[in-house]
Amino acid sequence: DWMERQLLQQAKEAFVSGRARPLEFRLQQLHALQRMIMEKETEISTALKQDISRSQYDTPLLELISIENEIKLAIEKLAQWAAPRPVEKSLFTISDEVYIQPEPLGVVLIIGAWNYPWALTLIPLVGAIAAGNAAVVKPSELSKCSSLLLHALLPCYLDKDLYPVVTGGVSETQQLLRLRFDHIFYTGGSTAGKLVMEAAARHLTPVTLELGGKSPCYIDKDCDVRTACRRVTWGKFVNCGQTCIAPDYILCEPCIQGQVVEFIRETLLEFYGADPKCSPDYGRIINQEHFNRIMSLMEGYTPVVGGQSDSSQWYIAPTVLKDVPPHSRLMQEEIFGPLLPIVTVSDMEDAINFINEREKPLALYIFCSDQKAIKRMIEETTSGGVTVNDVMMHYTVSSLPFGGVGQSGMGHYHGKHTFDQLSHQRACLIRSLKMERVNLARYPPQDRRRARRVRMALRSPLIDTSKRTLIWAVVATILGIGLFITLLVILLIAAGLNCTCWYWRGFYN
Repeated sequence: DWMERQLLQQAKEAFVSGRARPLEFRLQQLHALQRMIMEKETEISTALKQDISRSQYDTPLLELISIENEIKLAIEKLAQWAAPRPVEKSLFTISDEVYIQPEPLGVVLIIGAWNYPWALTLIPLVGAIAAGNAAVVKPSELSKCSSLLLHALLPCYLDKDLYPVVTGGVSETQQLLRLRFDHIFYTGGSTAGKLVMEAAARHLTPVTLELGGKSPCYIDKDCDVRTACRRVTWGKFVNCGQTCIAPDYILCEPCIQGQVVEFIRETLLEFYGADPKCSPDYGRIINQEHFNRIMSLMEGYTPVVGGQSDSSQWYIAPTVLKDVPPHSRLMQEEIFGPLLPIVTVSDMEDAINFINEREKPLALYIFCSDQKAIKRMIEETTSGGVTVNDVMMHYTVSSLPFGGVGQSGMGHYHGKHTFDQLSHQRACLIRSLKMERVNLARYPPQDRRRARRVRMALRSPLIDTSKRTLIWAVVATILGIGLFITLLVILLIAAGLNCTCWYWRGFYN
């Protein structure tokens, strides 16, 4: 692991030098990353076509635009995100500076995933750069062409020492995990996620784990079932089903199961034609191992839609399976492929119980027209995220935190959430050595009078000193302090002093 240690040491030395801290440097690196995405779109799309047979038109929509949006947002908001954030004060600190200062963590390890190898690697990197960190980037070896291209491109645009790329497989990842980082950001499966967390625990390194799970999709019988199935079909079979927030299975009542099957059949014909294998818009499974795993999940079932396969191309047709037993193997593990089981439930309450009996999913999808029913389902279940009457679209909103809960992951990111996740929120209190009489009540020797004053101060509510003078004056009057004190408060603030500070200091003295 000599190479990994050397790269980490270079990244640490570059970080300690302080050159990643200035906002000007961070912005320069973000602009450079933005140029890379724009200038190398064709090469990136070609690599993904080779990796998973993805359409050249899908790559911008599924990955590159989201990366560009994250970069634009970070560039626009960086000064605001990195600025000290004033907080409410106590009576003891009323005249002090009290604020939160976001600061870089140090060197972050980013372990990407193969299904969206650019977005799931570079979006965390955008946050790492914006927060002023160094980052060692480890793309997935399964998306080989994308991994090699990222390794070639990134040093041409970003600081080579601060943001090195490590290629390789399981061995190289294990060697990286033996080293001490300041944060580990991992996207992938839950089995490997446990290993990442175990390795991080040896160094007490904090982790962000973006995992997956079986994301349920409930279709209510009284909604527009045709439109619901159209949206579900897109979300399930885009990228050949290899999406962590794809609808994993459908829950519906038996009376609409036949409709659901037919509407999905019609939509597949519209999307991919009579033979999806010939469609330029339909992808392939990443490798033979995953192909075999997905095929084994179908054993014992007769598909009502699709089911065809070709191992020479790692092709599996969009497939629908109906009346799937809740305790079947198909319902025990994340499918991560183009198989869509339908499980029947008696009503919404049964669907809620079904969801709650299982691990907390990364996403929950609800198709329903009744606002009360929608609210009930959101309130009585839990998931990393939820989208109503569509699928996966919550991922595209940078103001929403994206992440799992329980077995589907920990921590969240996107937009400012990535910046905060990869920053230390440092608590800062700056006091003066003057006005020492304010502190006398806390010092020994203690007596009843001093103890009472301390208790009063400690039990007092936090004070938001950002309020305007008029508000403080009105509050003072309401509290019965009197017109004279109110006028005095206004005069003191007008003179550049803090009204509450002087009033309470007078009280304590």
